[in-house]
Amino acid sequence: MKRAGMLRQVADFSDFSRGRWLQELLCRGEEPRYVQSSPDGQHLLVLQKSRPPPLPQVVAFQLHGIGGADLERNWQPPQPALVGLLFLQSPATLGSWVLAIVWEHGRTEVWHFVVAVGWQLLQTLELCQGARARIVSVCSQEASLVWCEERPPLDAHSDISKCAFRFCVCIRALEVGEQGVRLGAVRIVLHNSPEYQVLASPQHIFLVPAAASFATTSKFLLICHPEKAKLTITAPSAGFVQSKVLRSSSESDFRKLLLGSVGLLSGLAPLDIHTSAVSNSGGLLLVSTKGAVNIVEPDGMQRHIFDLEGGPLAQESPVQLKTFGSVLACVLAGVLYLVDQNSGRLVEKKTLSMKEVHFLESPGQEDSIQLLTQTGIYSFSFSKLEDSSRPEPCLVEMVFEEACRYYQRRSLSSSKLTVEKLKKGGVFQAPVALAAILQHSLRQKQKAARGLQDTYAKLLSTMSLELQSYMSLELLKTCVVCAPESEVESYCEELVEQEVSRVLHSDMDKDNLSYLNSIFASFPKAAWKAMRSCLQLQQNRDGLLVARATPEVWKKVLGGPHQDEMGQNGVVPLFELICASFLRFKPKWLPSFVELTQQYVSISWTYGSKEGPEGRVPLYKRALGVLARKNKRSEADDEMELELLLCSMRPKAVLQALHLLIRLKRWQRVVEVAEKFSKLSPLLNKEIFTTLLAEFAQHRELDPYLDTLWPLCPVELTASDVLTVVLQHLPHSQEDPVPFSSEGNQLTVGLLKPLLQRIVQRPCIQDEMYSDALQNPTFPPPTPPREHKNPSKAVADDAPQPPVARTSSPSALVQDDTA
Repeated sequence: MKRAGMLRQVADFSDFSRGRWLQELLCRGEEPRYVQSSPDGQHLLVLQKSRPPPLPQVVAFQLHGIGGADLERNWQPPQPALVGLLFLQSPATLGSWVLAIVWEHGRTEVWHFVVAVGWQLLQTLELCQGARARIVSVCSQEASLVWCEERPPLDAHSDISKCAFRFCVCIRALEVGEQGVRLGAVRIVLHNSPEYQVLASPQHIFLVPAAASFATTSKFLLICHPEKAKLTITAPSAGFVQSKVLRSSSESDFRKLLLGSVGLLSGLAPLDIHTSAVSNSGGLLLVSTKGAVNIVEPDGMQRHIFDLEGGPLAQESPVQLKTFGSVLACVLAGVLYLVDQNSGRLVEKKTLSMKEVHFLESPGQEDSIQLLTQTGIYSFSFSKLEDSSRPEPCLVEMVFEEACRYYQRRSLSSSKLTVEKLKKGGVFQAPVALAAILQHSLRQKQKAARGLQDTYAKLLSTMSLELQSYMSLELLKTCVVCAPESEVESYCEELVEQEVSRVLHSDMDKDNLSYLNSIFASFPKAAWKAMRSCLQLQQNRDGLLVARATPEVWKKVLGGPHQDEMGQNGVVPLFELICASFLRFKPKWLPSFVELTQQYVSISWTYGSKEGPEGRVPLYKRALGVLARKNKRSEADDEMELELLLCSMRPKAVLQALHLLIRLKRWQRVVEVAEKFSKLSPLLNKEIFTTLLAEFAQHRELDPYLDTLWPLCPVELTASDVLTVVLQHLPHSQEDPVPFSSEGNQLTVGLLKPLLQRIVQRPCIQDEMYSDALQNPTFPPPTPPREHKNPSKAVADDAPQPPVARTSSPSALVQDDTA
């Protein structure tokens, strides 16, 4: 934890060459449009508002030291507007950085400061490749320039929708060497896109929608990772995150990129962004118009940090943001807020005597903040009360205890494994390495871990994000304990979400499942929100439930320990926990959720596999079991049972739902279900029709729906089969049957006549089988020629020959008869 010290002045305007000029500029109320110090903190760069020539508009001068001319640049009104003043890294042969001045039409001047000489122009370059291109936003990423440019269409009368997506996000390396400055090849990050403001961290590029963007495109952020060619679409407030790997230039087309997410994104609310900046940890800081300060991590997840006081923020009210180590500094309306980024705790709130101040770089001093005011440069330092990130001895012991349980479950030996054996044995290196990393890295926070072995240092770089998540979680737990009652609920929701996400990304054993059961029991609403966020459950425009969870998360939801493995200790599987949450907070979504899970099961496991979740009990039966455990039964529960049976698409479940509808005498729904599910299979069609025919024989409730019912008759059903079913299910009367009943509820031949006519007029199956053969002109086949048994014997031509009957040749008989 940190405590803010006193605000003390470290430099007066008389200490540097342009001090008096800057003081007069600030005191006259002509606030500069842009003030920035160089990365080494030795130079100050000032961009004034529109100044008539020959007064300079850009001025750069030294804050410390003497020698060297200052930089002054001005330009005439026809010159395009200035869009960026950027410091970029350069090789050590020419110094650690250069200054790039970028104009709207792409012209860029690269300046370098030489000690005892002053500022020198290295080269003038052209960023854009097209003469009609116009840069709207630019930033620097180490030694590269990143910008968003407008590319007007060639046809002046182009479609408005095409003109809207006329922007392109590009990146280009700036190589500074002894021979001069050279631009690398242009890499297109995104094309055919709306206008974006570009902000860069050392490894990521954040694309924030411009204020003039369309309502649809202003509902999400884009995060680009150039080295991995990956782009992440995120709507932080809605919990929507989707990442795509761009394997070719065609995949970087904005419209093609969002083709599969338009339906979901269109239903989201627009982003509420007043001010944005990049933190030193690589995240994107966002201030909403309500004063909420949030940080969006490079993976697309959002975390709330702090709420500024003063109510809604007007667009003309500037908010300045800058991070110094783990402290976030905010200046709003003359009030300086110092907030711990990790815990969201307000370290200091100080009212300044001036409304506008400017943050300056303080390299190598993470525990101090430098401010430029009307009276000079001030420093705000911190003193450490205690190192809350220092791992306690019990934390290291927990590592070895957990390792003991882990290795004991996988060991074939009967001997018990203890913490002492793990520490002294030297066989298991994982807990030893983790304990060493905790002891060294967490104590030093984001500084390089000193005293670690090379192998441990590599492991530390790999698991740095996990360590940061762990520290954030531990700090959040502390906040829950120390927070006032009004803030406990919001802290608990965030804590539950992080815990549920952590468990879902670990092994789903009995201990973790028992832990999830306790979370759902203690914080049901927070657990429901956390599960929705982890599974990314949303309802699209068509009202269908969609989930964008990863396959690993789905396997944890469906493939955990079964009920028979858990015993009778009250712990239920995760799927049942989620179904119970649906029934409590969103019961209409439960059938759709069961249908989604069945779709995933059909893709991931073969049918009937014992390893899959349906190898023992089908998912719809597990959901019905959750429904049956409700204390009170209502009509809504009957409807829920019907939907769960029907969404399974299983023949037995469909027939069970049909019988339930018949018992409830909901005949309209009975016919609708029969018409829909008879198309699934011929066998199910026959079962459904036979069931309804039996009901038709018993009462007259189905008479209004006969025109819909008769076409469902299976092809293989004959008239005798129909009459057999009808006779078997006729109601038994106590009285002697009479030809004409006065009750009018008896079955008559007239009601059956349309069905019988349909069956009789339908061609027979056997006729259809032999129709092709009967219509063949070669049937019957021609008669083969007759052959005599004794051809050697000569018979006199004049002697009469007796008739010969060849019973072995039917065709011969046919020929003789015809003759």
